[in-house]
Amino acid sequence: VLKLIDNVSFPVISGNLDVSQSNILADKVQNHVVLEVGGEKIGIVSALAVDTVETSSPSDAVIFQNEIDSISADVATLTAEGVTKIIALTHVGLPKDLEIAAAVPGLDAVVGGHSHTYLSASDPDRAGAYPTFASQEDGTLVPVVQAYAYSKYVGHLELNFDDAGNLTYASGDTILLDASVEEDAEIVARVAELAGPIEEMKTRIVAEAAEAIEGSRDVCRAMECPMGNLVADAMLDRVQDQGVQIAIQNGGGLRSSIDAGEVTMGEVLSVLPFQNTLSTFEVTGAQILAALENGVSQVEEGAGRFPQVAGMSFTVDLTQAPGSRISNVMVGDAALDPEATYGAVSNNYVRNGGDGYRMFRDAMNAYDYGPDLADVTAEYLAKVGPYQPFTDGRITVNK
Repeated sequence: VLKLIDNVSFPVISGNLDVSQSNILADKVQNHVVLEVGGEKIGIVSALAVDTVETSSPSDAVIFQNEIDSISADVATLTAEGVTKIIALTHVGLPKDLEIAAAVPGLDAVVGGHSHTYLSASDPDRAGAYPTFASQEDGTLVPVVQAYAYSKYVGHLELNFDDAGNLTYASGDTILLDASVEEDAEIVARVAELAGPIEEMKTRIVAEAAEAIEGSRDVCRAMECPMGNLVADAMLDRVQDQGVQIAIQNGGGLRSSIDAGEVTMGEVLSVLPFQNTLSTFEVTGAQILAALENGVSQVEEGAGRFPQVAGMSFTVDLTQAPGSRISNVMVGDAALDPEATYGAVSNNYVRNGGDGYRMFRDAMNAYDYGPDLADVTAEYLAKVGPYQPFTDGRITVNK
């Protein structure tokens, strides 16, 4: 993060982060910024999702504050300084964006992300209108926009203000960035230059898939998926001779599918792009149960913590409340013993508490510096190929 902040030409803000206790980030991240645009002052406030503590790996010196409280305070500060046009730039997800827009007086618009919601003014297959309006207590309507993900669309929001800075009109749409949009030749050339040194590695054929290996987020964050089985099996195979019995891979760490036929290293990296390393550790059966409960606690939200596993099986009952959804946990052919100690393998992100797996922070004999998970998966594919993707009922989901 520090490297990014020190090398960009634009301001970096995050209003609900307190980094004053960080020895490297203190004074580097501001609460808000005021931009001069066409002779007008435009205030930009922001917030980052408070569950980033679980979905990423910030240090304990990075303190997250409530999004609405933080943005309210920043809007009040800017208003007191005479700024009448204020936009929130957030990464909290559409439901929270709508809460913020409805709750913060003086806020004129919210431009959001995190949930990757496809809003549109014209596409009948949209997830919602662009903009979607939230109503405040006094009847003020605040436009909220998102534009999906992967730079597939660019959002175009038009706002009209009167002389007093009151929002009088809001409209716009998401614009599809397809082949009709001409590429910038200079940027294309620069990308090609930067990609050159790694292109040979990405195009190297490492294995073969007998069929397409399903790794979409809709599947791998909600149920047993073929890609989850592949990666979890690869992890367990790599360390099984160390007495490791189970593997857990967070579904959110699986970022794409792989087509049938020849498999390149670039395809494997598209699935596992984070350079996570293999982590081995020892935990009790009680900790494993807590981990599984955490993993299925936010299935309805499509959270990345869903556990893809190897060496074990379990049942999920989504009709039950989070924290009491897991049953029939088996390690191999034996029922999970809460008092027993088990050898486990995961990636270093999960082992260090990412995606809510805080119970693994206290694991015994942890070693987080194994090989890159993408390399482990590629080598496993080569070892067992042509790889036949499968599901075998290791995870049963009752809805």
